[in-house]
Amino acid sequence: MVVGDTLLDRDVEGVVNRLCPDSPVPVLDETAYSDRPGGAGLAAVFAAAARGTEVVLVTALADDAGGARLSSLLAAAGVQVYALHLRGATPEKVRLHARGRVLLRHDRGGTPGEPGEPSAAVLRVIADATAVLVSDYGRGVARQPALRAALAATRAPVVWDPHPRGPAAVPGVHLATPNESEVRELAKAPPGAGRLVTASRGAQGLRRRWRAGAVAVTLGGDGALLCHAGSTPLVVPAPATADGDTCGAGDRFAATATLALARGALVSEAVQEAVAEATAYVAAGGVAAALPPQVRPSPVTVSGPGGDRVGVAAAAAVVSEVRAAGGTVVATGGCFDLLHAGHVATLQAARQLGDCLVVCLNSDASVTGLKGPERPVVPQGDRSRLLAALSCVDAVMIFDEPTPHGALSWLRPDIWVKGGDYATGGGDPVLPEAEILRRWGGHTVVVPYLDGRSTTSMIAAARSRGTDGSPPAGTRLTDTVPAAGAALRRPQTPEGTR
Repeated sequence: MVVGDTLLDRDVEGVVNRLCPDSPVPVLDETAYSDRPGGAGLAAVFAAAARGTEVVLVTALADDAGGARLSSLLAAAGVQVYALHLRGATPEKVRLHARGRVLLRHDRGGTPGEPGEPSAAVLRVIADATAVLVSDYGRGVARQPALRAALAATRAPVVWDPHPRGPAAVPGVHLATPNESEVRELAKAPPGAGRLVTASRGAQGLRRRWRAGAVAVTLGGDGALLCHAGSTPLVVPAPATADGDTCGAGDRFAATATLALARGALVSEAVQEAVAEATAYVAAGGVAAALPPQVRPSPVTVSGPGGDRVGVAAAAAVVSEVRAAGGTVVATGGCFDLLHAGHVATLQAARQLGDCLVVCLNSDASVTGLKGPERPVVPQGDRSRLLAALSCVDAVMIFDEPTPHGALSWLRPDIWVKGGDYATGGGDPVLPEAEILRRWGGHTVVVPYLDGRSTTSMIAAARSRGTDGSPPAGTRLTDTVPAAGAALRRPQTPEGTR
């Protein structure tokens, strides 16, 4: 389990061919970008990459596009997100690159917002964890009182990766992992002393102040210094010299040490394994080479085209307003290819269960992956506009993944609705989203569907009509729709016939 602040890290690649005419600074022409979870989210992704490891992340997510993007990335990495509500904006770190070098880092997000209260499910999962890593980035999650009480009470080994702007570790942690600059600031080390002396004195001071079992000070390419019971520290040298991008090396160190303690390793063994892993991580190319392939993002974000009721911003505005008034947020999802009466009945029934309805819509890429290369028949822009035009739908957001799990982790609806027969032989609804909804105390329900309404059967029937005037097989139905503004004539019918 990882507890802490998650940031959205964006790497922007570009070329510099000129200087700005009104100031002597380089102009970066952006050519590509990629997003990844940062902070505690990055530590969770590293832990999830270990084979056979189930990873839970307790963090705070804001109601904005950055929060939605993080939910998507974390779900793709196999991380189970237990989100607290974050007031304010998602913190972002944007690094501008040209020819492999960082020109500038641009931080966004402003003053840290206060995270909300954890649910009962969050407190239960802390109590049941095999090992816990607190990855503090100084933005408030590690300071949350209910979380701190749960961390202090857990029997699992706790690793605390501190931040100078964050709180003290809870008493009794197994291992704290500050780096050199952090230990100097946290322990108020006087200037002038040698490197190892400063690290050793600072680590011993923190160990006594925090009543920690041990403190390991990371020393970059020189390994780590471990202080535990007794006066003689243990120096763990790096197994090899590693030059490269060190971004994320501290998270890799802390995550590796936590996994080792979960397996029953001694603290000294965990630190040695963490030093070796962090060194290999830097030598291999750092974060760009270490992330699993499914975490590497495409330029498509979790958003939708057209209209003020489509997209992440629209969903966030609706949900925030309803929550502020103490209302109930309802969500549903699906492909909604060829919107028909069965869809409308489900949406109308869902809207009656609360104070707003947000539809999570599979993107074109998601539908193709689920249903084959001939689907969708109607593109996502048109599908989202049709849904948003219904009076029972308050907002539509589009997601690219096969499942809406990432979108749900961000939305955190009170009720998730599905239409259709999901009953088992015992009659209890079995929805894959039910376990996710339990993380924040939400509920899943099934509403009746109209018999005989199926998008797949409708498409098959249309294509089987042959040459009697229907579009040929493989034709997108929107290709036959008149252009916007084209005149439509009412067919002539006998008088009195509707």
